[in-house]
Amino acid sequence: MIQITLKDGAIKEFEKPITGNDLAAKIGKKLSQDAVAIKIDGQLRDLSEMLSHNCQVEIITRQSDEGLEILRHDAAHVMAEAVKELFPDTQVTIGPAIENGFYYDFSPKFPFSEEDLNKIESRMREIVDRDELIEREEWNREDAIKFFKESGEAYKAEIIESIDENEILSVYRQGGFIDLCRGPHLPSTGKLGKSFKLMKIAGAYWRGSSENEMLQRIYGTVWDDDKKLKAYLDRLVEAEKRDHRKLGKILDLFHFQEEAIGSVFWHEKGWRLFTKLQNYMRKKQIEAGYQEVNTPELMDRKLWEQSGHWEAFSENMFTSETEDGRVHAIKPMNCPGHTQIFKRELRSYRDLPYRISEFGKVHRYEPSGALHGLMRVRAFTQDDAHIFCTLDQVSQETKTICDLLLNIYSALGFNNVSIKFADRPEKRVGSDEIWDQAEQALKLASEKCNLEVIHNPGEGAFYGPKLEFVLTDAIGRDWQCGTIQVDLNLPNRLGANYIDEKGEKNVPVLIHRAIFGSLERFIGILIEHYEGKFPLWLSPEHIVVAPITSSQNDYAKEINQAFIDNNVHSSVDDRNEKINYKIREHSLLKVPIIGIVGEKEQINNTITLRRLGSQEQLTISVKDAVQQIKKEIIPPN
Repeated sequence: MIQITLKDGAIKEFEKPITGNDLAAKIGKKLSQDAVAIKIDGQLRDLSEMLSHNCQVEIITRQSDEGLEILRHDAAHVMAEAVKELFPDTQVTIGPAIENGFYYDFSPKFPFSEEDLNKIESRMREIVDRDELIEREEWNREDAIKFFKESGEAYKAEIIESIDENEILSVYRQGGFIDLCRGPHLPSTGKLGKSFKLMKIAGAYWRGSSENEMLQRIYGTVWDDDKKLKAYLDRLVEAEKRDHRKLGKILDLFHFQEEAIGSVFWHEKGWRLFTKLQNYMRKKQIEAGYQEVNTPELMDRKLWEQSGHWEAFSENMFTSETEDGRVHAIKPMNCPGHTQIFKRELRSYRDLPYRISEFGKVHRYEPSGALHGLMRVRAFTQDDAHIFCTLDQVSQETKTICDLLLNIYSALGFNNVSIKFADRPEKRVGSDEIWDQAEQALKLASEKCNLEVIHNPGEGAFYGPKLEFVLTDAIGRDWQCGTIQVDLNLPNRLGANYIDEKGEKNVPVLIHRAIFGSLERFIGILIEHYEGKFPLWLSPEHIVVAPITSSQNDYAKEINQAFIDNNVHSSVDDRNEKINYKIREHSLLKVPIIGIVGEKEQINNTITLRRLGSQEQLTISVKDAVQQIKKEIIPPN
């Protein structure tokens, strides 16, 4: 008798082995229709896998995150089959699932065109209609290499040659197409459905190296139903409208140029937005007990070797060698500098927690192809802070940081925040014992703070585990911004210590904390979240005073000065243009308020206010207008 324990704890008993497919069918017709794979004792497997012993089984459906990833992986295989049928001389390489979709890299005899995408997508639909059986086979290594070489698939043969000899080699067969893959896969191509679309063609080097052949990458998206596909495509259209690079140009906020690749040229309005955000954060940090500091941008290589950054991060660091042979690095992070400030004095346990913050300019080398407006740059400003504390203080400090994070996000219009727990990565510093302590401390802190966290395995920093705060924007996209990292490695490596209650030296815990992460990137997120229509307190421009005729120019200038005297960002548009033209132009420039002044307003010492996005107008006294707007531009608390 075989006992199978389901996810909900229910136990199913069978006299003989049963496949995952049959198990799903016995549980229910709807589950059988939606099932795409099974998880046996925590391991993903094909639905055709035989259940022959007592085990825990979870049926993975197409609607789940894991099921959607399998759909996306299979879509890549179906696309590769379609390409091979249409363009037999093309070699296939690698085709993974990615966020929101999939891609496959090809080496075609002739480059693909945009017209070819339609042909490939059409053939994919035919393959789905064929409902071809997808079968897993285990092959001998040498036979597999021979097969793919004789089939003209040199890339697949090269992949096999790089796989460990002890690893089981599996291939999947669907129709006449055979592909190297670990799986799992759908039972048949018909299970994929037709909620997919091919998106674009791009270039990609084989195995990511510029020394290798340039391949053609075809991107696609796939969802578990047509409604979600349409929602995603609509979101892309909306995202295009909100693109911060486009709006940054329209609103005259910033620009980039070849002479400073990956660095921002902030214009007056953009820099005003930057400093507003910075000053808001500065005020909140001072209230939370942080001391703001500033550390050098250029420091000796020896410090980075001691901290572990040189070993783990040197390929991303900009360096300079002076005539005396000393090598310096432009800082990619602020933590070693902050540790030097902590070490400068003899610290007591009574001094802890010791909180310091910095708006530190850091530089990291990113390949030019990875740069993307404000979202991915080489020079950026971190709203970095570090808390030196005892192990017993980690929970309370984590809670205090979480409260600060969520308060600031809410003030900026982000109320949907998820939290991920990222544990030790493969490339890291410190012993497993230290990592065990750090991970346990952060887990305990998360539990005490009643945080619902999602496990994000292997994504911690190289020096410690972290909590990642993910914001959802106005059109449903997720952005990972804030982090809390518990570090038991760096203070020890850099010789930081304090005197405990017994008069003995002890190494403090270091909590790394960022809320925006990168101010540049966060501003890019804000631009797209608000589509350039910022809340009044954050807007780089509050009001434009627009006289209807030149007779009101002097009156408009008086009002403008009254606003300026009250710290309202105001300007006058006294161009010889019609008022409707001025209103239309400033509305396109996302100016929050247009103050219209004509003959009546001048006689009555009033101003007519027109808000962005509203057709209504309000005529009030200039004094009341100044006081009203002055009150509205106070940052939220």
